[in-house]
Amino acid sequence: MYFSVSQGETAPAKITPTIFKQSPISPIIKCCIRGQEADLKQWVKKLVDQFDMDWGSNSGTEKAKDVPAMSEERATLLFILDVMNKHLFEIQNHSVRKVRNKLDNFSKSLVKQDHADTERVLFEIRQFISSYRIDEYSYVQNTFDDFKRIIWEFADHLSEEVDAEASASGDINQSLEQLREAVESNSIEDLRAKSREFINFYLKHQSTHNERRSKRMEAIKKNLTTVKKQLMEANTTMRKDHLTGAHNRRSYDEQIRRYLQLHEIDKDPMTLIIMDIDFFKKINDSYGHDIGDFVLQECVRLIQESFSREEDFIARLGGEEFAVILPGCDAQAAVRMAEEAMNRIRKEVFVHEKFEIRFTVSLGIAEVMPGEKADALYKRADEALYESKQTGRNKYTVSKGSQIKRVA
Repeated sequence: MYFSVSQGETAPAKITPTIFKQSPISPIIKCCIRGQEADLKQWVKKLVDQFDMDWGSNSGTEKAKDVPAMSEERATLLFILDVMNKHLFEIQNHSVRKVRNKLDNFSKSLVKQDHADTERVLFEIRQFISSYRIDEYSYVQNTFDDFKRIIWEFADHLSEEVDAEASASGDINQSLEQLREAVESNSIEDLRAKSREFINFYLKHQSTHNERRSKRMEAIKKNLTTVKKQLMEANTTMRKDHLTGAHNRRSYDEQIRRYLQLHEIDKDPMTLIIMDIDFFKKINDSYGHDIGDFVLQECVRLIQESFSREEDFIARLGGEEFAVILPGCDAQAAVRMAEEAMNRIRKEVFVHEKFEIRFTVSLGIAEVMPGEKADALYKRADEALYESKQTGRNKYTVSKGSQIKRVA
């Protein structure tokens, strides 16, 4: 069965099934279709490989790379769940740990492709996403409302002070006008009385004004301190990963652009390393998400110890994937630092409660090329990482675009 576009229709065109004999397809189109299918298979395979799990057969012995092709629809849903899983944040009634566990279970059910269970899984996904999205929206909205409330209180307080000053200024003007009238009346008694009245009123106004000003400045200082604190916390939250303390994906995106702009000016070398914890999902499955979180935190600690220069930038891109930006380093220097980091991680034995845990990492290394953009640089490093994972893990691969080309 092949597909052809119905004639005479405007975009989007209707796709209708036709038999090959009735609607022959040229060799060029056949080649394009095969190329698209190959790209899809590679994309799906890469997506599923990251789960590091057995799946596909009833016996559970087949690996992801041996399974029949997954539909694009199922793979797309799996991709959406994976992206959501990598970019969670704490909200009321939905801890990151519990949500991650829930999404992992959904993903495993989709990967297994148990068609008899598909309807139930899809129903549960719809129910969960609907509930979670509402709670997520409510949390963000309530947080934003709290911040707006502080700003509005601050603005209202200033408005009240302005109104009070305007009212006092009106009273002074009225008293001053009465004093002018007394001067013009040529009455000594009126002039003495109005002068005394104006002086007393003005002194009282100044005393009240100074007291109110002191209170106003204290209130403004307090409100500004609160607003500044919230803004700093929000800024930190926006740029830091809540679990590991490393920079997050948003911060990485901003920083890589800055470094590339500087590279265009000074022409100093710069290298990007993309790093992934090997078999991390198996760690979660075997020991639980508490241990998984502990491994992520320890991994970041070791990365920070290995890449400890002031200019080195370390970010958690999501899940168990990390990025290290090394300004001033060519690929060869980055390899030396990567080897040190890998050896440090290999030698560590992590003791958490009753468990002794060891893990390794795979790396992709790419030195920036002249005129290269952030997306292209990341793609090369990510492809090198994928090569490391496909050829045994616990190793690094240098992108072919860099000056050295070797796998270790």
